[in-house]
Amino acid sequence: MELSFSTCWNSGRHTDGEQMLLEIEGMGFKAVELSHGIRVSMLEGIELYLKRSNAIRISSLHNFCPLPVEVPRASPNCYEFSSHRPTDRERAIRHTLRTIELARRLGVPVVVLHLGRVPISPIMPKLAKLATKGRIFSRYYVKLKLASVRAREKLAPFYLDRVELCLERIGLAAASAGIQLGIETREAWEEIPCETEFEPMLHRLDLSFPGVFGYWHDMGHAQLRENLGFSHHSEWLERLAPRLIGCHIHDVRWPATDHRVPFFGKIAPISFERLAPLLPRNTQHVFELSPTRGKREIIAARELWERQFLTNAPSSISLPAS
Repeated sequence: MELSFSTCWNSGRHTDGEQMLLEIEGMGFKAVELSHGIRVSMLEGIELYLKRSNAIRISSLHNFCPLPVEVPRASPNCYEFSSHRPTDRERAIRHTLRTIELARRLGVPVVVLHLGRVPISPIMPKLAKLATKGRIFSRYYVKLKLASVRAREKLAPFYLDRVELCLERIGLAAASAGIQLGIETREAWEEIPCETEFEPMLHRLDLSFPGVFGYWHDMGHAQLRENLGFSHHSEWLERLAPRLIGCHIHDVRWPATDHRVPFFGKIAPISFERLAPLLPRNTQHVFELSPTRGKREIIAARELWERQFLTNAPSSISLPAS
């Protein structure tokens, strides 16, 4: 299994899909996830590259891919299955079906999904701000967190049902195309599903679409949730590992700045030595990094990740000078 690299890092500064992939090829990656910033105008170049070269395979697509033409920039949550607007839910379904069709056409096995949210006030930015001020788990912090948990629990069942009705419609298309759908760990508490909802949701979906829906782990998001007291990263990953399809890999600067280069989180970075061995052997590994990250660190992290976790040769982590 090659390490894959998400185009979220460079799609925004390219107009030609071929040049975008050539840049990633030049950094030594042999697989790519086409992310949610791929504009329709870039598809011709992407397909031209794939016809000319077998240097890179497409490992996965991140919904919505391509980006809806009316949306000006990468925005995976522009339309949500949970929306109170029926027209937005229909758009979310339609653009997901379009992503599945592109995956079928390109021979890509997996589409990564965001599902939506429960309409409560976002709590994570407030908690992160308190944490940076040294007030994590203070009485006020815990009061805010518990109020948000209770508000979500009250509203969640209605929105979960709404989301699953949409998933039934796209599950049929994915099953017909032979595509797996990976439901991603989200960073925000209000997003769907939370930890207690994942397994029941996957079980219900399996009844109609066995083997179609699975879990897509995001290391940065899961670590952020652990940092702010919502879950335990390694325990959660170990529990969901049997349902795992793939994994987004990025580091976190404590408490809540994610999409950093792996091994370069600087302040309390993720313990990849503890987490990576929990990933099943056939899990797709995908670096998903901020466009602000530099090539030098990315290449160093790629070489280190491949040597440490994607080969049989044992090695100790030794970071290059930054």
